[in-house]
Amino acid sequence: MMLQDKILLITGGTGSFGNAMLKGFLNSGLKEIRIFSRDEKKQEDMRIEYKNDKLNFVVGDIRDFDSINSAMNGVNFVFHAAALKQVPSCEFYPMQAVQTNIIGAENVLEAAARNNVERVVVLSTDKAVYPINTMGMSKAIMEKLAVSKARDPRVQAIDAVYTSTRYGNVMCSRGSIIPLFIKQIKEGKPLTITNPKMTRFMMSLNDSVDLVMFAFENGNPGDIFVQKSPAATIETLAIALKELFSANNEIQIIGERHAEKMYETLCAKEEMAKAEDMGDFYRIPADFRDLNYTKYVQTDGPKLLTDEYNSDNTHQLNVEELKELLLTLDEVKEELKNHNPKEL
Repeated sequence: MMLQDKILLITGGTGSFGNAMLKGFLNSGLKEIRIFSRDEKKQEDMRIEYKNDKLNFVVGDIRDFDSINSAMNGVNFVFHAAALKQVPSCEFYPMQAVQTNIIGAENVLEAAARNNVERVVVLSTDKAVYPINTMGMSKAIMEKLAVSKARDPRVQAIDAVYTSTRYGNVMCSRGSIIPLFIKQIKEGKPLTITNPKMTRFMMSLNDSVDLVMFAFENGNPGDIFVQKSPAATIETLAIALKELFSANNEIQIIGERHAEKMYETLCAKEEMAKAEDMGDFYRIPADFRDLNYTKYVQTDGPKLLTDEYNSDNTHQLNVEELKELLLTLDEVKEELKNHNPKEL
């Protein structure tokens, strides 16, 4: 088995993704799981919660090459989840996004190359496609860094596989809209919506884990993987949560935040023209030609571009469908269990 007696390192492993990933991996054949992050408090919380000898917590920052390079010693696999993810924060502090999402990602990739890591999966976002905000732009560069490192002779010499995953909004992840709406419902406050017609992909944390594992098991060097996902308008999401919680909170339109899109794109038109449909996933292969383009002769005509794959043209969930999806989330079920509508 691929995982047997191997060592996995997860950067940003104290976040939502790291915790979701551990649920399946603690009982796997992995010899060790290294959780690399700069948050010692969350590491201590995880240490107490899991009480598992497979877990090894490393305090460090991906901005510091020496710390991540040291942590990578002996590692076989890397899932790179550490990032600045909040769009408005990155807009106000763009150099912080550059330091973490670009320079930090390069530190992770370079450390992996130097330590002969066999497989690396970096976690990206739909905001990296046709990016209009700093977070998306920095993640787009991260994807390019991963493809570039996949071409590195050191990486190719050991047949290592570096891939990327790109996904939409992860429901109930830290800082996402669903926990905010639930909090507003429970406090009897208006549900604040930027634009009711804005659409977003709806993915669970388990979906994000499935996507990373699919890339891990099926990726070729430089691939980008996308999971097909349904979407919904923000208004539909607010109504679905109000109905689940039997709430009558009003909906308040507050206008778009800095650099928000009306819809998000998981595959650009140019990518869809070469993407491989793998059932529940799209695989976007890397272009491994070198800079001497005169060597490459294209005998057939250019492939016609298809539509991009975005949150506006994927399957749109209605209120009932979205309620059904929300009820699969442990976080929502827990909040409902502790909810008393009479308190509103």
